[in-house]
Amino acid sequence: MAQCVQSVQELIPDSFVPCVAALCSDEAERLTRLNHLSFAELLKPFSRLTSEVHMRDPNNQLHVIKNLKIAVSNIITQPPQPGAIRKLLNDVVSGSQPAEGLVANVITAGDYDLNISATTPWFESYRETFLQSMPASDHEFLNHYLACMLVASSSEAEPVEQFSKLSQEQHRIQHNSDYSYPKWFIPNTLKYYVLLHDVSAGDEQRAESIYEEMKQKYGTQGCYLLKINSRTSNRASDEQIPDPWSQYLQKNSIQNQESYEDGPCTITSNKNSDSNLLSLDGLDNEVKDGLPNNFRAHPLQLDSSSDPSNSIDGPDHVKSASSLHETKKANTGIIHGACLTLTDHDRIRQFIQEFTFRGLLPHIEKTIRQLNDQLISRKGLSRSLFSATKKWFSGSKVPEKSINELKNTSGLLYPPEAPELQIRKMADLCFLVQHYDLAYSCYHTAKKDFLNDQAMLYAAGALEMAAVSAFLQPGAPRPYPAHYMDTAIQTYRDICKNMVLAERCVLLSAEILKSQSKYSEAAALLIRLTSEQNTWKGMDSDLRSALLLEQAAHCFINMKSPMVRKYAFHMILAGHRFSKAGQKKHALRCYCQAMQVYKGKGWSLAEDHINFTIGRQSYTLRQLDNAVSAFRHILINESKQSAAQQGAFLREYLYVYKNVSQLSPDGPLPQLPLPYINSSATRVFFGHDRRPADGEKQAATHVSLDQEYDSESSQQWRELEEQVVAVVNRGVIPSNFYPTQYCLNSYSDNSRFPLAVVEEPITVEVAFRNPLKVPLLLTDLSLLWKFQSKDSSGKDNEEVKELVTGEPEMIGTEVISEFLINGEESKVARLKLFPHHMGELHILGVVYNLGTIQGYMTVDGIGALPGCHTGKHSLSMSVRGRQDLEIQGPRLNNTKEEKTSIKYGPDRRLDPIITAEMPLLEVFFIHFPTGLLCGEIRKAYVEFVNVSKCPLTGLKVVSKRPEFFTFGGNTAVLTPLSPSASENCSAYKTVVTDSTSVCTALISSASSVDFGTGIGSQPEVIPVPLPDTVLLPGASVQLPMWLRGPDEEGVHEINFLFYYESVKKQPKIRHRILRHTAVICTSRSLNVRATVCRSNSLEDEEGRGGNMLVFVDVENTNTSEAGVKEFHIVQVSSSSKHWRLQKSVNLSENKDAKLASREKGKFCFKAIRCKEKEVATQPSEKYTFADIIFGNEQIISSASPCADFFYRSLSSELKKAQLSVHAEKQSIEDAVRLIQKCSEVDLNIVVLWKAYVVEDSKQLILEGQHHVLLRTIGKEAFSCPQKQEPPEMELLKFFRPENTTVPLRPSVEQLSNLIKTSLHYPESFNHPFHQKSLCLVPVTLLLSNCSKADVDVIVDLRHKTTSPEALEIHGSFTWLGQTQYKLQLKSQEIHSLQLKACFVHTGVYNLGTPRVFAKLSDQVTVFETSQQNSMPALIIINNV
Repeated sequence: MAQCVQSVQELIPDSFVPCVAALCSDEAERLTRLNHLSFAELLKPFSRLTSEVHMRDPNNQLHVIKNLKIAVSNIITQPPQPGAIRKLLNDVVSGSQPAEGLVANVITAGDYDLNISATTPWFESYRETFLQSMPASDHEFLNHYLACMLVASSSEAEPVEQFSKLSQEQHRIQHNSDYSYPKWFIPNTLKYYVLLHDVSAGDEQRAESIYEEMKQKYGTQGCYLLKINSRTSNRASDEQIPDPWSQYLQKNSIQNQESYEDGPCTITSNKNSDSNLLSLDGLDNEVKDGLPNNFRAHPLQLDSSSDPSNSIDGPDHVKSASSLHETKKANTGIIHGACLTLTDHDRIRQFIQEFTFRGLLPHIEKTIRQLNDQLISRKGLSRSLFSATKKWFSGSKVPEKSINELKNTSGLLYPPEAPELQIRKMADLCFLVQHYDLAYSCYHTAKKDFLNDQAMLYAAGALEMAAVSAFLQPGAPRPYPAHYMDTAIQTYRDICKNMVLAERCVLLSAEILKSQSKYSEAAALLIRLTSEQNTWKGMDSDLRSALLLEQAAHCFINMKSPMVRKYAFHMILAGHRFSKAGQKKHALRCYCQAMQVYKGKGWSLAEDHINFTIGRQSYTLRQLDNAVSAFRHILINESKQSAAQQGAFLREYLYVYKNVSQLSPDGPLPQLPLPYINSSATRVFFGHDRRPADGEKQAATHVSLDQEYDSESSQQWRELEEQVVAVVNRGVIPSNFYPTQYCLNSYSDNSRFPLAVVEEPITVEVAFRNPLKVPLLLTDLSLLWKFQSKDSSGKDNEEVKELVTGEPEMIGTEVISEFLINGEESKVARLKLFPHHMGELHILGVVYNLGTIQGYMTVDGIGALPGCHTGKHSLSMSVRGRQDLEIQGPRLNNTKEEKTSIKYGPDRRLDPIITAEMPLLEVFFIHFPTGLLCGEIRKAYVEFVNVSKCPLTGLKVVSKRPEFFTFGGNTAVLTPLSPSASENCSAYKTVVTDSTSVCTALISSASSVDFGTGIGSQPEVIPVPLPDTVLLPGASVQLPMWLRGPDEEGVHEINFLFYYESVKKQPKIRHRILRHTAVICTSRSLNVRATVCRSNSLEDEEGRGGNMLVFVDVENTNTSEAGVKEFHIVQVSSSSKHWRLQKSVNLSENKDAKLASREKGKFCFKAIRCKEKEVATQPSEKYTFADIIFGNEQIISSASPCADFFYRSLSSELKKAQLSVHAEKQSIEDAVRLIQKCSEVDLNIVVLWKAYVVEDSKQLILEGQHHVLLRTIGKEAFSCPQKQEPPEMELLKFFRPENTTVPLRPSVEQLSNLIKTSLHYPESFNHPFHQKSLCLVPVTLLLSNCSKADVDVIVDLRHKTTSPEALEIHGSFTWLGQTQYKLQLKSQEIHSLQLKACFVHTGVYNLGTPRVFAKLSDQVTVFETSQQNSMPALIIINNV
């Protein structure tokens, strides 16, 4: 239980005090009324004695009474009505609220820190009022009247006669059978005569003489002269007299008596005017039967018209509460005791002292002695005699019932004179004068008697008071018998059905247990009474249950180890019962206190229930902000409620919110809790939406909000932009360069203020999520922003527009009229702003009306409404509010300080700076293919449109795959005009040829500079050939674009980045970009492989050994899924700085080279060196092209697009080669380089083809080209990259690497290519062996130096081996003459040796036996290396 102001040792004696009746004459009542008080009320503040009182007990021992208090009240002849008591208790509780500035106790229990009000004054007020308003009953005498004060005024004509009238009236009320109420302690009631004297108006001498007369008649002990009203009330109050009455009057009667006028007045005697007053000391000035104060009705009587059931929770409750408030206000103006001085206060105090000392206590002492004597005489009697006496006392009233029947009722009723009741009387008297030892023994005795008689009500009463007496005994001789109380409570509740008495027991016992720190037992006791469903004489038990449950909760929290959850649970129960009892404020307080425990512990349903109740109660009490906050909590937590429940919560919230917003319609827009906004997922897009494809026209993909973020691709775009910016800025990226970001999201770098352009929309994508299972409808949804405009001179216009719609001429705002989010759906809204001025824009949040849909039905948990929002939804209710977009930046983690603390960087994606106008490019692709064969060439068109009001220039395109497309050469001559320049609409530039020139090469040349791939240039960055290099506003240009299918099959994503600038340089935005991603699917076509080897023949124009043979294998790898019937090889061209194809040496005469599916063709060509002077006089980037034609038209391979794609593939191959070379050491010795060059060749083959495709029963002709780059003699080269076999798994070897660096040496293979050898001899030789046995044949050995350095050569003619097998192979012939020659050959020199071979038999011989060794002349360290032998040189020797 909560802490109380009084201890239990003070509480119980104050609750059970001697009761004294007061009976006043009208005149006496008038005198007290001048102070707005009745006589009983006048005495109330002074009813506690200031000193100790002594009296003697029956054993003549002196007994000390401390702090004795007496209760004086007017006689009331009607018992109080339960309904009226209930109303009084209700008002007492509602009138007592926690003080505003009260500091609550903070209790720490486990994880909980709870703010709990330590005291509960409403409970104490309730308990005090409850104990005081208990009606007197027959089974106990504690609140029966012990004495009666008869009060008359000295101003009356015959005061003494008035006293005798009053005395008769008292006698009549006590002894007449018509009056069953009030109850009197003993038949011989003490009468005490009080003469009231008005000092300011009355005659003092007369008063004194009357008092003397009274003393004569009633004795000095039985009367008193009380002087009051020492000053007139209407006199200006010079001194402030304290008012000790107000606290008592307000506590006991909230609706006070009607305000009496000052001075003597006539008081209306209207029955009903007084009958509805809620005072304990009711007053009625109605005089009946010639006697004053004839109370027919108790002041707790209810109006007959008012229905008790409505008095608490009825619809008029709020009304009565407000009227009650007004009454209170009216009453506060009344001053009580206005005619009394401090001397008068002392006189009243003195009067009470005198009455108690001289009158009441002697009377009680005497009564106790009498009762004690009766008891002693009773104990002396034998048991049988006593039972006879008992029969004689009680007459024939002993019921003759079976024991069972007795148990089922509350037992028998005793007559007033019954000896058992005398014991009880004595016990009660002892208890009232704090003689607890004697009281306990008497109660104990009475208890046994009552139980023997099965008088259960009496027994329960005796048990209850015995337990209390035992507890209050000084020195605590015996422990508190809690079981007595338990039995008493059970008896009252179950057998007697008297909840009032049961409640009194519980209140007293709980207080005693609490004082002994037995909180658990106290809580159990309190809870036991609350579970009782019975009503108390028609009164609901809600208020009682609420208060007791709250006290039980306090018991749980005050335990040694606090039981926090039990506390919270019982506070909720208390709040619920308070609510049922109409105590809204207390209900709200209980729920709020319990909420501290349930909050944030994951008990979501409990939290929802509490918040909902808090919201409702707060709304009822017009605490609208609290209500909104509570409902907000229900909605923003992840709710586990059903859809219907959530819908109810939402409607309630909207209703409350609407009321709040109506109170302050001009205030700032409130923050709405729904739907959730995932601020970090907010995306901002600068620019117009992409246009959809229009027929054959396809817009560049650029950037849009529909694209998913991909870190790899964004890095690629960044690299492309850096590449083009570097090219524009002569190879250096400027320090202030910052990659263009059109779409800002949580992955982009948002540390800088983004730049937006005037008149270009800004789209903000807001990610909404509806956590509820019911749909939310947002209407009039738009962005909330703040804008600071700057004029072009850069000055600030300090106007800050914060209106919801802003200034339309500054920023246009798009409004979405309806936006529906279904239950538990995440949905994005794209909201646009149109900036019309330069300046700084800050996007603050979104503003919208939040509502639900009327008549929303769910079918199997699925919203029956579709996700469309076309204005068809009828809003049930909506409120306007806002939500802010607050984005937390990335966590900083660079410096040590940032690493050790938690700091976040800025995120400025919602704060764009609006800059001056910029050009805006749109790019459209016309006839752009989606599928190609590998190597296929296709012509498409690109349209560039300037859709802004500024001209643009410097248009470039950059791509990682420059070999995929070309805009043609730099000169118009090299670029064909239109695709219809020849038959079949070829994309190539072609010339019709005559059939005589078949199989010989047609030569042309071109420089790579013409095709943008010259020395040191970036082949990836390609300037777009705009006419006049400027695109004016609104202008559009169409340019041809040739595409070549990539060599690998599959799906290729090719990124184009278009770069352009404004003609007028802007300080903030230097350039703009447009992105396009082309997706091309390629399917297999041809696979070309080629090798080159030296030719043995030496006949060429110059007679120099420069011939080579080129073998080209072409395989059709197409699996005809693309509908390809067959491929025709129409032309094979070569391109090189040093070599060219001369002619085709195919043996077959078949001119038409056709390849059906999976067929392979083989071609052989002769290649010769270009003429030396050609090479020398032209720049090094000049390539010679030679075309060998298999069809009837020549494709000019040195023109666009054939040469473009050749150069681009060449440059990309070179790039790859450079990357691989970088890995090698650069410091290769010159000599080694020379040796390597011998085996190198830079001959490139271009195979041009046509493919015949059947598509939709139409035959199409596709064309294309494949490139093979031949670099090394004898090494096979391929047109498409070969798949590398993964190396086999090897065991790991652990060894220490040696630091000795091996000098780089050329390989044996390279060294063996220094010298080319060739034997010249007759193919057959006739010799008459019968004439001459030796046949001599002259043979010329030609040695050709392939390198550009001097070479030492050794020719060895000796046969290598002497084994018989080898002899058989070579045949037995010998070389005559010198067997070894040592020569030195100059650079590219040809030397001939004349040899002789000697044969002895006819036959076929291989003359290729000479072994040639060579080394560079200036190299000492390198040994001679055996040179590659030429092909077998076979000679036939015939005999003639």
